[in-house]
Amino acid sequence: MCGIVAYIGKKQACPILLGGLHRLEYRGYDSAGVALLNGSLKVFKTKGKVSDLDNLLEDLDVTATIGIAHTRWATHGEPNDVNAHPHYSSTEKMAIIHNGIIENYNVLKQELQQRGYVFRSDTDTEVLMYLIEDIMAHEKQALAEAVRIALTQVTGAYAIVIISQDEPDLLIAARKGSPMVVGIGEGEFFIASDAAPIVEYTRQVVYPGDEEVISISLAEGLKIRTIADIEKTPYVQTLEVNLSALEKGGFDHFMLKEIYEQSRTVKDSMRGRLHMDQGIIVLGGIQDYLRKFIAARRIIIVGCGTSWHAGIVGEYLIEELARIPVEVEYASEFRYRNPLIYEDDIVIAISQSGETADTLAAIEMAKSKGATIIGICNVVGSSIARATHAGSYTHAGPEIGVASTKAFTSQVTILTLLALMLAEKKGTISASRYYRMLHEFNSIPEKIEKTLLCNDQVKEIAKVFSKATNALYLGRGINFPIALEGSLKLKEISYIHAEGYPAAEMKHGPIALIDEEMPVVVIATRKGQYEKVVSNIMEVKARKGKIIAIVSEGDEDVRALADYCIEIPECDEMLVPLLATIPLQLLSYHIALLRGCNVDQPRNLAKSVTVE
Repeated sequence: MCGIVAYIGKKQACPILLGGLHRLEYRGYDSAGVALLNGSLKVFKTKGKVSDLDNLLEDLDVTATIGIAHTRWATHGEPNDVNAHPHYSSTEKMAIIHNGIIENYNVLKQELQQRGYVFRSDTDTEVLMYLIEDIMAHEKQALAEAVRIALTQVTGAYAIVIISQDEPDLLIAARKGSPMVVGIGEGEFFIASDAAPIVEYTRQVVYPGDEEVISISLAEGLKIRTIADIEKTPYVQTLEVNLSALEKGGFDHFMLKEIYEQSRTVKDSMRGRLHMDQGIIVLGGIQDYLRKFIAARRIIIVGCGTSWHAGIVGEYLIEELARIPVEVEYASEFRYRNPLIYEDDIVIAISQSGETADTLAAIEMAKSKGATIIGICNVVGSSIARATHAGSYTHAGPEIGVASTKAFTSQVTILTLLALMLAEKKGTISASRYYRMLHEFNSIPEKIEKTLLCNDQVKEIAKVFSKATNALYLGRGINFPIALEGSLKLKEISYIHAEGYPAAEMKHGPIALIDEEMPVVVIATRKGQYEKVVSNIMEVKARKGKIIAIVSEGDEDVRALADYCIEIPECDEMLVPLLATIPLQLLSYHIALLRGCNVDQPRNLAKSVTVE
């Protein structure tokens, strides 16, 4: 869950590496470092953010045309200067950066200690560096071959890059289970965790596969061998990411920018799939698997965090419209409870990054049981996109804010398209309702724009509750997962303890928490079980709780009961999540700002969870 970037070429490496780290800082911000090779190898690193590394390097000689850099989210060893990457070899002639976890590092470390190696840090990464160094010394191997041999002894996930003072025109990289992309420029090469640091310089990229070792030199170019020592031909692709998508575009924070982008990103998720002129939905990525969907015994949706919440929305959509049984599982638990999986099951894996380690592990386990695996992710060329049989990209564009916003609504958009398409193919929806829903669905981007007009109102509500210590979010039916998602956003970026519940479950425990200090956010739109939700609001008011209600436009009944009402446009019950989530995102954002929190980089969190 770290960011790596490397450069070899004719330009000065340090500005490129630091710029890349700033673009990757959403992946980790406990510490940062850079290694530069210019005759001798120098490593500079510090606890803190990339800006702290900028300050450290300000007056130093950083001349070099080859280097590696890293921004860390700590897994092994506390965040400090010593545990920061890059890590030297014992001779300080080589340096390594690493994203992932070496699971058998302790066994390897003990063996190396018996051979006389003394470790400076608590990290698993330093163990790998010393292992490579030991193979070079005792087996008389060059760096690339030593890396390949070392990785045959490693259990775990890794994306690594190594430079050596003895081979100054060479970058060695390798990956397994952690993301990596190689950029190919004019007489220069780039390596990074994702395309963000690369797109400014080139659009030509290679996505290395699992257990592949990459050798890059200016003299010989790019070469790939597997750890089984099989040569591979690099497959060059063209990036479609725009540089403007990686900038704040006049907004104070990436999170706010990404909230406001949702009318466009939802539309982009529909584009080329929802054909209003023909009244059809075509999900090209999974069209060949329609028969399997229709004949499926059940659908299992796996995801983590926000993607899990999107999956629960998908459960309501698919069961209501297509009448196929759906189970939603935490990917992190799914593989460990020995689940029953059949060959006529379909497993849908949802991940923003396409690199979520728990979700990838769930995919591999389900594939081994013969299930059909469908991916929903945002990043082209990601591990999940490659591991699944088929799937759909969300087309949300780069999401830099750690707390997911536009990726969530894009995931829900794909699931809505899927549910409607399956319902129409199976004949489980009437023609009148189907066409009515298509028209309402097509209007959702415009209604998101209208919903965003509540921003100033939400900002005022945030002032009232910015000092709260707890919050409760309630919803019924398809709005229950929106309550979960709203509460997650609040705790992720404001550090206020918040919980989401089905509204009817409140009286089975959480009602004991309610007093005059407790904000209770209720999704109370006119669709669905409206009267029941009104009853739940009355129960909260009887105990002096403060109600913030998300209501349908023009609703006066809930307004008479709630302390604060935020209106959203009328829409079909199944489409309410795409609108109701917007004010909840804004509420979390403004409360976090008032509390002085870093909304784009909340403490202890990283964007892409590439370790278990």
